[in-house]
Amino acid sequence: MSELSNQQPSADDAVVKSMQRWLERAVIGLNLCPFAKAVHVKNQVRYVVCRATEPADVLDVLREELLGLAQADPQLRDTTLLILPDAFVDFVDFNDFLYSADKALRKLKLDGELQIASFHPEFQFADAEPDDIGNFTNRAPYPTLHLLREASIDKAVEAFPAAEQIYEKNIATLQRLGPEGWSALQVGPDIAPL
Repeated sequence: MSELSNQQPSADDAVVKSMQRWLERAVIGLNLCPFAKAVHVKNQVRYVVCRATEPADVLDVLREELLGLAQADPQLRDTTLLILPDAFVDFVDFNDFLYSADKALRKLKLDGELQIASFHPEFQFADAEPDDIGNFTNRAPYPTLHLLREASIDKAVEAFPAAEQIYEKNIATLQRLGPEGWSALQVGPDIAPL
C-alpha cells in the first residue's frame, strides 16, 4: 500500500474520477464512441487537470500536452483528456477558444497527426435548443479538450465501417434514454437547469 492511499483525495483526483465515471457510464456505457472502450481498458488515456483560468495559460498547457502526446509511445498513451474545471464556464467562450486551440495545433505542425475534439457541460449544437437531448453527446462534467491521434482514428474507422452513422445513432440513443435516463447515469451535467 502506498503512502498516498492514506491521504485525502485531492480536488484534481475528484475531477479525474468524475471524468472517468462519465467515460465509463456515458461514452462507453451508451456506446457513444465505439472506439473509447479499447483505449480505456488498456489504460492508454491520459487525464490532465489544468487549473489555469486564462486562455493564454490554457494554450501553454495545451501545447505541452499536444507535444507530449505526439512524442509518446501510442501503446502507452493513445489519447489525452485535458480537463479545464476552472476555465471557460461559458460555452460560447469555450467554443471561441477552439479556434486558438486549432491554431496552436497547426503552429506545432501536428495537424494531420493529432486533432482536438471538444466537450463542455453546456455544449450546444448550432441548430439545437439548449435543452435538446442531442447536445448531451458532447456534454461532459467539465470543459475538456480531447487530444486524439489521427492514426488511431483511421484504424478505428477501418474497424467500424459505418463510422459516419455514429452521430445519428448517438442522437437516437439519447432520445430513447431521455432526460431522466441521462440524470440516472449520474455523470453530470444534469439536464434540468440549476
